[in-house]
Amino acid sequence: MNMKKVLLPGIAGAVVYFLLGYLFYGVLFKDAMSSHIPGVDRPMEEMVWWSMILGNLSFGLLLAYVIAKPGSASAMSGAMTGAVVGLLMSASYDLMMFATTHLLSEKMIVQDIAISVVMSIITGAVVGGVNAMGAKKAA
Repeated sequence: MNMKKVLLPGIAGAVVYFLLGYLFYGVLFKDAMSSHIPGVDRPMEEMVWWSMILGNLSFGLLLAYVIAKPGSASAMSGAMTGAVVGLLMSASYDLMMFATTHLLSEKMIVQDIAISVVMSIITGAVVGGVNAMGAKKAA
């Protein structure tokens, strides 16, 4: 696999996912997604930025890899792949966290999965679109 099909779309996806994460989790649904356990959520000034950056980069690269693998690069195919990956990833993580911790409620699980799917659709569309732009240049 050509790394150009993964690296640039993955970085673009990471930036979009980071910005969407701030918008959804930091602004729009901040109160709804706050933990009911005191001290669990970090205040903004205590964020571990290297971890945040690597986490977003990991997801951007994951989507770029999955989207580039079948060779069909477009914003629409990226959005569809993003929806499936976002749904399965967030559902697996949230349901396992619910089973093993007291950090999430049932309502938070549903909200988080819905938010993750929307973020993943948008990010997947960007990754697929950037991948398609690279494919057009190569042709």
